[in-house]
Amino acid sequence: MSEQRTIEQELTAWVQNAMQQAFPGAGLADVHMQVVATTDARHGDYQCNAALALAKPLQRKPRDIAQAVADQPHDPACMERLEVAGPGFLNIHLRADWLARRLEQVQADDRLGVPAPGAGRTVLLDYSGPNVAKPMHVGHIRSTVIGNALDRLHRFLGFRVVADNHLGDWGTQFGLLLLGFRRFADAAAYEAAPIEELERIYVQSYTRSQADPAWLDAARAELVKLQQGDTENRRLWLSFVEHSVREFDSLYRRLGVRFDLVRGESFYNDRLPGVIALLRQQGLAEESEGALVVRLEAEKLPVCIVQKSDGGYNYATTDLATVLSRVEEFHPDAIVYVTDERQQLHFRQLFAVSRRLGVATRLEHVWFGLMRLPEGTFSTRQGNVIKLERLLDEAERRALELVQKTSPDMPPEQQRAVARAVGLGAVKYADLSQNPQSLVTFTWDKALALEGNSAPYLQYACARIASVQDKYRAQFPGGDPQSAPLRLGEPLERALAIKLLRFPAAVLCAAENYRPNLLADYLFDLAQAYSSFYQNVPFLKAAAGVRESRVRLCELTARTLRRGLDLLGIEAPERI
Repeated sequence: MSEQRTIEQELTAWVQNAMQQAFPGAGLADVHMQVVATTDARHGDYQCNAALALAKPLQRKPRDIAQAVADQPHDPACMERLEVAGPGFLNIHLRADWLARRLEQVQADDRLGVPAPGAGRTVLLDYSGPNVAKPMHVGHIRSTVIGNALDRLHRFLGFRVVADNHLGDWGTQFGLLLLGFRRFADAAAYEAAPIEELERIYVQSYTRSQADPAWLDAARAELVKLQQGDTENRRLWLSFVEHSVREFDSLYRRLGVRFDLVRGESFYNDRLPGVIALLRQQGLAEESEGALVVRLEAEKLPVCIVQKSDGGYNYATTDLATVLSRVEEFHPDAIVYVTDERQQLHFRQLFAVSRRLGVATRLEHVWFGLMRLPEGTFSTRQGNVIKLERLLDEAERRALELVQKTSPDMPPEQQRAVARAVGLGAVKYADLSQNPQSLVTFTWDKALALEGNSAPYLQYACARIASVQDKYRAQFPGGDPQSAPLRLGEPLERALAIKLLRFPAAVLCAAENYRPNLLADYLFDLAQAYSSFYQNVPFLKAAAGVRESRVRLCELTARTLRRGLDLLGIEAPERI
């Protein structure tokens, strides 16, 4: 399809033009109007409520405005009829034969009709960002899978994406860890399971620091030595980083997550004095109680500390250096940070100071609600984390039990491969199907749900369609469904076609709003529409031509589900 546009975009363009034709000279060229999919088929296929918003500026009743638009010439090949409903809604009904031809164009397109508005634009995505020397736990799953879904969505939409894993490899915790390592480390345990041993050491050192001020002072001294380049402390720190990155990479490979850039906070250390100098030079920073701050009263924000009273730097300084470095190196159109809700103030301050420094790049903070245990929040210090590796192991174990029960004749190796896809898919979808800003209370049953609105439900839909295709080939050898035209004579066929044609808009909406759950919602709705179609319309017993058209609809449904799941980072096995 050349110069792809979604149906929503095409209909919106028509409404905007019709509105200007109906009310010439009213200055409506820049007024935002939007055609959206209806939620109830009784109100048409698409709907526009622009007339309600224009009643006051046009000084007319909304229904009269909508009727004036409906009276404008429209494309008879596309629209079956236009209706004015309620207080001034414009309901659009599309022709079934036009929908069929549009669907055939989509089926011939590798991209399923999805435009590529990101061509020539760069977005840098900062997500996951685990802390060195600590195991990844279930609390890390949100940033990782939400960020990776946004990564995949933007790449598919044509953006050049720089996926950056900004590791927490610097800061006060390393003073505690260095001191604890020298006092508590078990060399054999560190060799066998380095991250587990580092976690044990950190918890023990932190606990002691809470009861012993001298221990805390000694830990701070170790940190200063590290920051000043002490050879032994740096050697130990590099060992911590190396072991951590190796473990992180193992989990990322398992999750199908890849980064273009892996840089820790330490990477930007040499830039920190320059950031302070720049803030001073531009008159943005001033001293306050011995610290250096940027006042943000104009933005209605508290002061941003950029250098502590002891001369040390903090997250704000490091993140400013990171922003300036990213702009200089990658020239992105946008930098998007995917972190939990607790960092909202930090990023509002960071963005405000960045803008004052002249950063014109769009900066976005995509925050998500915390994941909690029923009894409270996760805490490495308190030792109540559920390790991510354990979660993934348990997911695959439960999925394997299911696959062995449903497909006992499947070869064991294939059962394990399917269980991996189903188990990991369940974990990812349990998160991605929710509004990112929602609070998530972790329970094993919820995380590993294999029924209802879940990845396994969608994966099983794909597998069932593959079975339909197998049966068609067996009963009609040499048959070619693609040579038959699509027909939408039955209401359920038409409903499925409409749902399939809304895939491009779902992808765009999920990316533009940084909400993968909007795509997940669409996929679940599509699977349900297919289920109604499959259960109530004959396939292989239908007349020739109709039979092939319905098999084509099945194939396109499977392709759409697979593509959508892939954009969420979820695999859909051919057989389950």
